[in-house]
Parts: sequence; structure tokens; C-alpha cells
Amino acid sequence: MSDADARTPAEIEADIKRRRTQLAETLDEIGVRVHPKTIVGDAKAKFVGTVDHTLGRAYVSANRAVSDMKSQFVDGDGAPRMERLVPVALLAVGVVGLLAMSARRRRG
Repeated sequence: MSDADARTPAEIEADIKRRRTQLAETLDEIGVRVHPKTIVGDAKAKFVGTVDHTLGRAYVSANRAVSDMKSQFVDGDGAPRMERLVPVALLAVGVVGLLAMSARRRRG
């Protein structure tokens, strides 16, 4: 005689009841997972996570670029590197002067 034959009707009924409960829970869980609001919420969360990750990487890259640029014009002690600042300042003054002359020519 096997194990299945040795079960009483009450045990079989209890097993059926337990399996129905498990099935109902599984179906409820599936229903929640495939509900449009759940799908949209999951998509939003994934999108926000991707955007946050991308923005974080962009921030790190921008911060690194600013630090690299700053290190070109400031030494380790925080003092300005005049040998690099003076040519850049002269170039900026020259560009502003050319823009001013160009604007004056357009008016006149």
C-alpha cells in the first residue's frame, strides 16, 4: 500500500484546502504583478533609477572635468598659476574686444 492510499478523507480534504489557499495566493500575486498600475509603477521606478544612475555618472564626470580644469590654473596649495592664468586672461580680453568692435561696426 502506498502513501497516497494511506491518507484519510480528512487528510485529503485538508490537503485540498491548503492547495486552494496557496493557489488563491499565487493568483492574487499574479494579478497584482500584471495589473497596469503595477506595470506602470515598475516602469517608472526603473526609468527613475536609470536617470538617477545616468545623472550620477554625469555629475561625477563633470566634477572630474572641473577638478582637472582647476588643477590647470591652481597649484596643490590653492595658489593661482600665473603662468597659465595670464595668457588665458589676455585671450579673454582679446575676444571681448573683438566682439565689442564687431558690435560697434554693425551699429555704425
